[in-house]
Amino acid sequence: MQTIIEKRTVFSNNRKASTVSDDTVFNSQDILINDRNKIDGISLLEKINNNKITICFFDPQYRGIMDKMQYGNEGKRQIGRAELTQMSNEMIKIFIKEIDRVLIPSGHLFLWIDKFHLCEGISSWCNDTSLSIVDLIVWDKGKIGMGYRTRRKSEYLLVLQKKPIRAKGVWIKHNLPDVWDEKIFSKIHPHQKPVLLQRNLIEAVSSINDFVLDPCAGSYSVLTACKSTERNFIGGDIQ
Repeated sequence: MQTIIEKRTVFSNNRKASTVSDDTVFNSQDILINDRNKIDGISLLEKINNNKITICFFDPQYRGIMDKMQYGNEGKRQIGRAELTQMSNEMIKIFIKEIDRVLIPSGHLFLWIDKFHLCEGISSWCNDTSLSIVDLIVWDKGKIGMGYRTRRKSEYLLVLQKKPIRAKGVWIKHNLPDVWDEKIFSKIHPHQKPVLLQRNLIEAVSSINDFVLDPCAGSYSVLTACKSTERNFIGGDIQ
């Protein structure tokens, strides 16, 4: 379990309270807040009005490193991941453009990537958006994965911000390390992500009652994090 060390900081620890009301978020009445919606991510995004979302977590469903390394027999630990519907680069670009549209100015996108995309770059995904990479967090998963040479033990979380780019008064939690160790003990989804990390990031860049989006929710770990931080969750999945 990650230990957070509280320290004094010269940075601002104040954020403005949310001014977005529930009845202005959607252009449709069929999306539930703080619940699980069975819907594909693009359809969900299309139902959200411009500039309403403070944070979006996005974990694209791609094979990435598995296709790059051509493992073939991926073993029982990768079967669930391999069976998921995979996204093309063009589909990921559509997602990110829509996420850019619904984020508030200076809002954040937390984008999960693997080692292959970290090395090759994802800048083309963000073409024609107002999003810029502002940070990177390494998630140490606490268990060994695949690899021909080094064995993979981590995933990477790119931090992107919508213009105007600024930290003061927006990112208010300054005790988070850029390498985060958190092990998942009861895995219920191939792409399950660390709740404690997501909870801390939500607290860092949003206020109570702000809207947090996860268009490909998977295990709904972001919903769990939102419940514990009094944020409003919007998310769904096709399963």
